[in-house]
Formats: sequence, C-alpha cells, structure tokens
Amino acid sequence: MSAKERTLKLPDGSTVSALWQKPKGAKAVLVLAHGAGAGMTHRHMAATADGLEARGIATLRYNFPYMEKGSKRPDNPPVAHAAIRAAAADAAKLAGDLPLFAGGRSFGARMTSQAQALEPLPSVTGLVFFAFPLHAPGKPGIERAEHLSSVKIPMLFLQGSKDEFADLDLLKPVTAKLGKRAKLHLAEHADHSFHAPAKSGRKDPEVLAEILDAAHDWMLKQ
Repeated sequence: MSAKERTLKLPDGSTVSALWQKPKGAKAVLVLAHGAGAGMTHRHMAATADGLEARGIATLRYNFPYMEKGSKRPDNPPVAHAAIRAAAADAAKLAGDLPLFAGGRSFGARMTSQAQALEPLPSVTGLVFFAFPLHAPGKPGIERAEHLSSVKIPMLFLQGSKDEFADLDLLKPVTAKLGKRAKLHLAEHADHSFHAPAKSGRKDPEVLAEILDAAHDWMLKQ
C-alpha cells in the first residue's frame, strides 16, 4: 500500500520525516509513533500502517528526531513530546472531520501518553498503545504508569500476554485503576514484539490481525 511522504517542522526549527496513509472511505486517523529501536519505516510499523489502512483507518507515522539523525539514543521526553505535538497537529489538519487518535509502539506509546498527561493534544479523542512499556525487562514496577492518572481521554492497551516489559500482575491493576477510561486487550502467547512462539500454535500475522482488529473496533466506538 502506498504512503505519502511528509515533513514535520519542530519548534527548534528542525524537521522530521513522516508518512501518511489514508484509505478511501477512512473512518478515523491514528498518529503512530515508533519504538525505541526502529523508525517509522521498520517492517512492523509498515505492517501496522498497512493493516490499519485495510481496515479503514488512516495513519500518520513519523520519526523522532534521534531516529531522523541516525542516532541510537532516544530523545529526552521534552524533545519527544515536541515531535508528538507536531505530528498530532499535522494529522489534525489531514483528518478533517474524522476522529483523531494518537499513540504508538512501546517508547512511542509512553512518550505519547506523557505528552497527553502534561497538556492534552488538540483534537485527539483517544490513545492507542501497542505494547505499552510498563517497566524494563526484569525490573518490575509501575512508576512509568503514574502519569496515566492525568490522562482524561480513553486509552486502549494492546499487549502480548508474555510481554517482558509489562508483567500482567502489575499491568492489570494499573489499567483497572484507570476505570472506564482504559481498556486492556491481551494477545495470548505474544511477547513485546507481538511474536508468538511456534509451540503456541499461533503465527505472527494472526497475532497482528487480532491486535489491529481490536484497535479498529475500539476506535470506532469512541
């Protein structure tokens, strides 16, 4: 599926690349941020955008500044938040009267929720998290979720049941505490990358389809 290249201007005068995909008869728009280790053109990001397009959801994916520069060290939160706001503003113009959502994978998900908690993203009606990184692997904790109480719009957590970045004994109470604002969808046997081992009997495309179906259904209900 084809994506149109765009350029986002940031407050400091620098720019980052973006890709816009909009199907005919689009029903909603999702601003999609990448994870810490791979940019917007990674095959997982492309598969997510293509899968959502096939389901009638437009996406604007973009690079964080460090990824645009070819660095492996993620931006600090203020820099990441500025990129998220620029992407959300651009998507709002492209969306027209379509409902607008924001989120992303792992690092991108957490940075988006932080930005929303600090100051609501204009026109964004909900957040979609693909593998929210509740804690580092082997270091269980919920400190990374403390800001979520300041997010006042609906949130969808799409998680693998075997995600090493989100112990379910911690994640379930976190989402439950958020009440009706939060919904948790678990993909059985999947890890942080939504990969399921062969012994589970599940294939990765099947897991991704389940995740994208859940995202589509949730967005259309908001």
